[in-house]
Amino acid sequence: MKYLDEYRDPALARRLLHELSSVATRPWRIMEVCGGQTHTLVRQGIDELLPAGIRMIHGPGCPVCVTPLETLDRAMAIAARPGVILTSFGDMLRVPGSETDLLSLRARGADVRVVYTPMDAVRIAQAAPDREVVFLAVGFETTAPANAMAVLHAARLGLTNFSLLVSHVLVPPAMTALLDDPDCEVQAFLAAGHVCAVMGWREYEPIAARYRVPVVVTGFEPLDLLEGILMAVRQLENGRYEVENQYARAVRREGNAQAQSAVREAFRVGDRAWRGIGTLPASGLELTPQYAEFDAARRFGVLELTSVEDPACIAGAVLTGAALPTDCPAYGTRCTPRTPLGAPMVSTEGTCAAFHSAGRTRDPHTPADSLSQEPT
Repeated sequence: MKYLDEYRDPALARRLLHELSSVATRPWRIMEVCGGQTHTLVRQGIDELLPAGIRMIHGPGCPVCVTPLETLDRAMAIAARPGVILTSFGDMLRVPGSETDLLSLRARGADVRVVYTPMDAVRIAQAAPDREVVFLAVGFETTAPANAMAVLHAARLGLTNFSLLVSHVLVPPAMTALLDDPDCEVQAFLAAGHVCAVMGWREYEPIAARYRVPVVVTGFEPLDLLEGILMAVRQLENGRYEVENQYARAVRREGNAQAQSAVREAFRVGDRAWRGIGTLPASGLELTPQYAEFDAARRFGVLELTSVEDPACIAGAVLTGAALPTDCPAYGTRCTPRTPLGAPMVSTEGTCAAFHSAGRTRDPHTPADSLSQEPT
C-alpha cells in the first residue's frame, strides 16, 4: 500500500537488525508504551528477531485494557436504565465487567450503540431529545481532544441530554509510577507517536533527565519500531538520556496547540484508577467544574459503585510488564478472545490478544498458581 510499504521493507528491516547487533554490547530492556506498537512487535515477530540481550517489555498503553472494572460496571448500570442510549467505540463492547459485558447487555435489550466519534453521540442526542445519551469516553491523550470537543459542542448547542462517562488516563504519570517501582527493569522507553502528535514531547524531557532513561518517540510500522529501538540502544550505549523523535513525519516537540487548548478547557488533571494497577495520583482527566453537568457518573449517581477483579486474571502484571501473557495460568484456556477474563485478551491493542493472535503458547512448566494475583 502506498505510503505504508516503505515502512515494511524486509531488506531495510534486516539492515536495521544487523546494525542493532553491531551497536549493542550488553543486555538492554526497553518498554514500548503503546498497545498498537506491541501488536506490531508481536505480529511481525520483531521481539523474537532482536539481538540476544535486547528485551522488549510490553507497557500499559492499551486504553481499553486500563479502563477500570468499576467504570465498565458503571457504564452497564447506566445502559440498563430505561430511556438511556449508551454509546462508545466497538472495542469496548466485549470488555468484561464484573458479571457481563456491554454486548451481552445489548442482546438483552439495552440500547447500546457503536459510534465512530463522540460527535456521533452528540448528533444522536440532538435527534433524540427525550432520551439520555451517554458516551463512554476512554483512552489516553490521543482521544481526549475529540471527547473535549464533543462536550464543548454539546454546551454550545445547549444539550441537556448528553453526558460523558470519563475514564481518561495520561502517559507520563504511568511512566514515572513504573520507574519509581524498585523492581522496575525498564532502561528506555518507546513513546507512543499518536499521543505525542497531540501533546508533543516536552513533558517527557524531565522524565528522561530525572530517571536517566532515553525516551524515543516512535511510530507504529515495523521499520518505525526497529529504528526507535536502535535509537534507544545507541543512547544507552553512549550514556545519553534524552528525548529523540523517530516519528518526525507526524510529531513535533510542541504537539498540537489547538487540541491541547480544547482538552484544557473541558478537562482537568485528577487521580485516576487503572485496571489491574490501582489508583495513580494525577494520572487522568476529569471534567472541569464548568462542564460538570456533562459528567454521567454524577448525573446517574453511580460514583459509589465499586468492583473486584477476577483473581485469576494477571492483567496488572501484564500491563506493567512484570509478566508476559504466556505466564498466566488462564492464558489460552479459561481466558481466550471469546471468553476473556480481562481486557488485555479482548482489546485490539491488548498484549494478551497480540500474543494469542500470533499463536504464542504458554510454557507448560509454569506453575499453575505462580502468578495468581489478589484483586486490586
